Amino acid sequence: MAKVDKVFLGLLIALVVIGVFVFISASFGVLAKNPDKFYSILFNQLVLGFGLGITAFFITLRIPYKFWRKYSIYIFLGSLILTALVFIPGLGFEHAGARRWISIGPISFQPAEFLKIGFIIYFAAWLSWVKDRVSNFKFGILPFLIFISFAAVVLLRQPDVKSFLLILISSLIMLFVSGVSWKNIVSLGFVAILGLLILIYFMPYLLGRVQTFLEPARDPRGSSYQLQQSLIAIGSGGLFGRGYGQSIQKFSYLPEPQGDSIFAVFGEEFGFIGGISLILLYVAFALRGLRIAYRSPDTFSRLLVTGIVILITAQAFLNISSITGVFPLTGVPLPFVSHGGTSLAILLAAIGIVLNISKNQREQRGQ
Repeated sequence: MAKVDKVFLGLLIALVVIGVFVFISASFGVLAKNPDKFYSILFNQLVLGFGLGITAFFITLRIPYKFWRKYSIYIFLGSLILTALVFIPGLGFEHAGARRWISIGPISFQPAEFLKIGFIIYFAAWLSWVKDRVSNFKFGILPFLIFISFAAVVLLRQPDVKSFLLILISSLIMLFVSGVSWKNIVSLGFVAILGLLILIYFMPYLLGRVQTFLEPARDPRGSSYQLQQSLIAIGSGGLFGRGYGQSIQKFSYLPEPQGDSIFAVFGEEFGFIGGISLILLYVAFALRGLRIAYRSPDTFSRLLVTGIVILITAQAFLNISSITGVFPLTGVPLPFVSHGGTSLAILLAAIGIVLNISKNQREQRGQ
């Protein structure tokens, strides 16, 4: 039996192990304030997220990758409908001004995480079907605009701009890999930027984040608070950090230290060296993943791996860049590290697909 890509698997294990330890440390800030919430998020992350994620990982690892192409339309439509269910009263619920969660008994989850992968699977299947016709507007650009519009309708209404942005970035890269000219990709990029500027104008909370990005010190007790406290945490870590579990900012200052601020906790505890090492780990993850894509057995598998790897990498660097003030705050979780059981489970399942494809690549080329 062919072996999976051991280097990529090793990088995944490293990220997951680091994620578990950093998440537990960051969560101590919650324990100090609310013990019940602490045990709740631990259960959600480690039992539901990690436990279900590992189970899903081994299942997708064994499923032949062509299965995903065969049922791609049903997977996409199912994830789209599931995401739209957040608007049903009594099923979807609102938190912090956004309606992004579905609650069934004691379990709640974000269906947008399913839509991210569902979109990538179907778009990879579509692009592999049209093949050389992808450069034709009718078969390449137009379908992309239609598909992305469906995602925009259910995501921007919630609103969940960060999930839409990740789908947009991943699908544009997939278009480029499939053969669409870089000029068309740049044109689509300009249209996307224009669309985002319109969204920023009509969504006050987005406008506030952009203003905070441009003037980080404008409202240190309000809209700039998270960024200011994140920078203080990272700066106080110095070169080597305070040491594991020794973060001070996570106890009283950082909002949601176990969530999208978790890189600040990591920077405070492991310093500049630790932060750079984690960034390089994500870079290595991306490069090895794209190597698997390049050596994949067919067009569908190449595009599918590309989409999944770019989705995870883009999410990681959006999180890190926003917490360090290089990009406006997005609320995007750090993959395999931040709190989010649904995200962790879905990402582990997606990596199972990538490693299954790496098995097939070895069977065909590893002679």
